[in-house]
Amino acid sequence: MEPFFSYKFFEGQTKIEEIVQFGGQYLSIVCVFSFGMFFQIMLEKLLISTGKTIYTMYTQGLGAIINIIMDPLFIFGVGPFPKLGVAGAAVATVLGQVCAMMLALYFNLRKNHEVQMRWKEFRPHLETVKRIYSVGVPSILMASIGSVMVLALNTILMTFSATATAVFGVYFKLQSFVFMPVFGLNNGMVPIISYNYGAQKKKRVKDTVRYAVYYAVGIMLIGLAVFQFVPDVLLNLFNASPDMLRIGNRALRTISLSFLLAGFSIVASSVFQALGNGFISLLVSVARQLVVLVPVAYLLSLSGNLDLVWWSFPIAEIISASLSVVFLRYVFKKEINHMPDEPTTKKPA
Repeated sequence: MEPFFSYKFFEGQTKIEEIVQFGGQYLSIVCVFSFGMFFQIMLEKLLISTGKTIYTMYTQGLGAIINIIMDPLFIFGVGPFPKLGVAGAAVATVLGQVCAMMLALYFNLRKNHEVQMRWKEFRPHLETVKRIYSVGVPSILMASIGSVMVLALNTILMTFSATATAVFGVYFKLQSFVFMPVFGLNNGMVPIISYNYGAQKKKRVKDTVRYAVYYAVGIMLIGLAVFQFVPDVLLNLFNASPDMLRIGNRALRTISLSFLLAGFSIVASSVFQALGNGFISLLVSVARQLVVLVPVAYLLSLSGNLDLVWWSFPIAEIISASLSVVFLRYVFKKEINHMPDEPTTKKPA
């Protein structure tokens, strides 16, 4: 039987046999050997929880570099390496994940002294497990929602052309260069908010949220400018055809209008999780990616105008940002505003 129905996944989106075969090969390998990715993420979160985010940069950097180096070696069969094609790209990905996992384990054992890892003490504790999943389940569902959203949009875009789907795939790769710095910012923000919330430091919590929003929106502003002024340059990184350039220029310029609001919403979502309100993060994510984005994209697709479909992204972000504002006010009123004000330290005369 096909591992994890990987071929069926692609067959549900396209009838192009080459895409099904190559996609199925890649997905089968990365799913079967995904233990490296999962342990890497877990070990990196331990480092983040104690404020050692610099080490997660090393682990992620190592994984990415090994992946980049090994990709052409396994794909084209350079030197002693076998020529595996698309399967070789999957092997390189898995190898990078395993190496990153090993480095993350080393950092936890040698550098993360606040967390003592004793394997014989790894025994399930029901109350601890419940507390972990009370925050973790919303995160799990949010990650799953993203996959469902991509699948649904691919299905909608395929009614126009395979090129439209390819443009969406290219956008998804390009937007990671804009969103990843914001996610990194959030990784550093979450423990700061959590620690100061526990220490009842109201001003520090509010200052952290405020500065995180400023920096996130600033990063997104840079991304917006790049997508608006040089979309053809970005698309040509993927050897875009004239048809892809025509569709992609309009797509990137339209979708990127949502970046500024997206930066705020991403920070707000992490604030909810840092304060133990993971379910609110889930509600905002579901509203943006399923309740709003997909239905709006489908309704706009009925017009027969592909350019209108891309406007579903800004529309979804407007709804998401509005909900984030409402929930932030609620969470701050419930969790933060009742904290005592910190005494002002007077400077000696």
